[in-house]
Amino acid sequence: MINPLLLIRRRFASIRWRTRVTLWVAATLAGLLVVMFARLADLALTQFAQQIAERPWLPFVYTPLVGMLVVWLTTRFFVGSQGSGIPQVIAATRLAHQGKPVDKLVSLRIALAKIGLGTLALTGGFSAGREGPSVQVAASIMHFFHRYLPNARIIRSEDLILAGGAAGIAAAFNTPLAGVAFAVEELGRKLETRTSGVLLSTIILSGMVAIALQGNYNYFGHFDVQDIPLDIVVPVLAIGIGCGLLGGLFSRMLLWPQRHHRFVVWEWRRVHPVWFAGICGMIVAILGWLSGGMSFGSGYGITSQIIVSDVGLPWHAPITRFLATVVTYFSGIPGGIFAPSLAVGAAIGANVAELFGLAAQPMIALCMAGFLSAVTQSPITSAIIVMEMIDSHGMVISLLAVALIAKAVSARMGPELYQQLARGFLHAPDSGAATRKPD
Repeated sequence: MINPLLLIRRRFASIRWRTRVTLWVAATLAGLLVVMFARLADLALTQFAQQIAERPWLPFVYTPLVGMLVVWLTTRFFVGSQGSGIPQVIAATRLAHQGKPVDKLVSLRIALAKIGLGTLALTGGFSAGREGPSVQVAASIMHFFHRYLPNARIIRSEDLILAGGAAGIAAAFNTPLAGVAFAVEELGRKLETRTSGVLLSTIILSGMVAIALQGNYNYFGHFDVQDIPLDIVVPVLAIGIGCGLLGGLFSRMLLWPQRHHRFVVWEWRRVHPVWFAGICGMIVAILGWLSGGMSFGSGYGITSQIIVSDVGLPWHAPITRFLATVVTYFSGIPGGIFAPSLAVGAAIGANVAELFGLAAQPMIALCMAGFLSAVTQSPITSAIIVMEMIDSHGMVISLLAVALIAKAVSARMGPELYQQLARGFLHAPDSGAATRKPD
């Protein structure tokens, strides 16, 4: 006679292993999709740069048409895939905790649309990043696999969404610590014992997939910072305050459609989203022409150049990138603001260094961390992302200080960007109505 206790033990062991295998498969697939998105985005940016080099007039025709096509497809077939994706993941985590459906915010359909439409938008030169969308992609994959767990009560749906979102940041930037920090600062605001194991294992597996396929790379390159001057305290304070003000302004502008939705421009956008996207595309093309092409795309290329080779930038580079990113966001295409925000910060740092005769690379690093921290109000995540690119322990405290000062200044100017945008998905009559809003 078989011992009943042995049968029960075997049953639980089987459930545990099936749960682990399901999570491993989900995390691996999430990492693969994030890497695929990265490859497609790079191809799109390269193709656009080659096309405009041969045909400078092309953006005035192609960019508006691409914007109109992407927004038409989004509003017609893929509602929920527009925008950054991070507010959707925050809202989905909270809705799942309340036992409400989240398929209109995170799903396999939205993940594939985010990759396809986001890549298409980048072929048009829109100033958008893939990092925020990668959060929604990875969260969607993890949520999709929740149904295949042998016992869905062992791991909650919101835990998988949270873990997927953090893994998306970790794989996109190749910074596992940033994924954990982002989960705490933005997505979950707290880590429970039952969540932390799933979170860490998902980040590790997704990160391993990204490293295996992409190599152990630094997202924007590598800062060669040798000596940190002792009088860096004053620049840290000035950069923290300056980036806080600019990042706070940037955040307030992105929240404008939500906070003043009855304004005539946003009323017209709700009625004519496709035509509005075309107008935004034309503005992006004009800004790109004025900037000599520097405001097109995510900003990855030009930022990598100034980090690696210390290339100077014209005074208008931060302004045109700033405006192009805001207009791109208003258009309603699927695209994030992480990479463009880092690009704005890098351009500010390059200009500050040239204006005051300071060492360029430390100023660029500080401004990247400061501006991103002010926009997202996530100082630890912002500092860690930039820290990963620097081989100098002497800048760690300075980066954290700038990020915290910038966040404090930005917080005085308005609420946290992603948390405020997520409320639009939480308080709408239904999640579908929320996702139909272009913001």
